[in-house]
Amino acid sequence: MVIELGLSAFAAVVLAGGQGSRLGGVDKASIEVDGRTLLEHALDAVIDASEVVVVGHQVPTDRPVTFVREEPRFGGPAAGLLTGRDMLLRRFPTIAVLAVDMPRLAPGTFRRLHEAAVGHEGAVLADTAGRRQLALVVETARLDAVRPDHEGQHGMSVRALLEPLDLVEGAPLGDEARDIDTWSDLRDLAGQDEPRPEGRSLD
Repeated sequence: MVIELGLSAFAAVVLAGGQGSRLGGVDKASIEVDGRTLLEHALDAVIDASEVVVVGHQVPTDRPVTFVREEPRFGGPAAGLLTGRDMLLRRFPTIAVLAVDMPRLAPGTFRRLHEAAVGHEGAVLADTAGRRQLALVVETARLDAVRPDHEGQHGMSVRALLEPLDLVEGAPLGDEARDIDTWSDLRDLAGQDEPRPEGRSLD
């Protein structure tokens, strides 16, 4: 199957379970940008989603989301994505996936990705250097078809997980592809220095 025109309902999985090692172990989801936490920015970006699962520490939020910890613990982004997918209460044709540390993602990002994905099995945001970011939409049935067993997903990259799928690349607008890996990244983003398009890649 491929994504069809007119798709309206989708689910979202927010990946917020990283160890934040380059930030001294700080929980990235709680870091503030423009007076709001990275988790709040991420939830805003998928405001159109009918159901949202956050893979990471449970924190107070006024949004109806489900929190879960990735299995295996610290098993990497693919394990987080698949754990989040398994926690969805309903089945949707597509799932939007995003890293919590990309605060310039917006609802329009995922609308564009869904539009680009028509006729394909998904779409992924790719920066100007061609690096695929952890901001994508994927057909649920195809994700289920290529997922490895529980042991196989440990330490697996999202790139490797989705490699068999027909994903079209979409270009970012403005700073959509920027992420926060270090305190320097946070200062740069707050100061709006020269654009740094390298976000959280699928590796």
